[in-house]
Amino acid sequence: MNKSNDSYLLSAYLAETESIDYNNKNIQIKVNEIKQKSNSDMDYIEKAYIFVRDEIPHSWDIKSEIVSRKASDVLINETGICWTKSCLLAALLRANGVPSGISYQYLTRADDNADEGYIIHALNTVYIYELNKWIRLDARGNKENVHAQFSLNEEKLAFPVRSEIGEVDYRDNHPDLDERLVEILNESENILEVQADFIPV
Repeated sequence: MNKSNDSYLLSAYLAETESIDYNNKNIQIKVNEIKQKSNSDMDYIEKAYIFVRDEIPHSWDIKSEIVSRKASDVLINETGICWTKSCLLAALLRANGVPSGISYQYLTRADDNADEGYIIHALNTVYIYELNKWIRLDARGNKENVHAQFSLNEEKLAFPVRSEIGEVDYRDNHPDLDERLVEILNESENILEVQADFIPV
C-alpha cells in the first residue's frame, strides 16, 4: 500500500466521487448519527466500520437481487456487495475527514477450489493519523467461517488468501472503485449474476 502521509496524496482519499458520494443527504445523516455516538476519531472509525459490516448485509448472503451501484445506494437499499460496501465505508470515513481507499483481492468463487472461477473482492484502506500509517479493514459482513474484525495492528480480514490455488492479495490502495467494476454495476440488473474475474491491477 501507499504509505505516504503527504497531504496532496491523501487528498485523493478524501475526495467525493460518483461511487463514494458522501455529500448525499442520507449519508450525511448517518455520519452525524455515528458522530453523536462516538467519543473520539478512532471510535468513529470503528463504529462506522461495524455499522457497514454488521448492519448492511452482503447481497449474496441474503440472496437479494438489488443492485447497489454507489455508497448512497447501499445505505438506502440496506444491502450491497463488497465493492459498494467498501464505497459506503469510505464515504462515511471521508465525510468525517478520515482518508480511505479501496484494496483488492482475487479470490475463488468456491470455498476450496478454483473450479467455479474467480471473483474480485474489495475491502478498505484507512489512514490513521494518530499512528501515521494505513491499515486495512474488511466490512464485507461476517458469517460462518468469515470473522473480519476492527484491528489497528494485525489484519483480521474476511478471507485468507491461498496462493496455492491462484488467489492474490494485491495490498494495493486506490482512491476510487475500479472503473471496470463501476461499468459492471451500471450494466447489471441482478447483483446475484454479477461476475468479474479480470485482474484488477
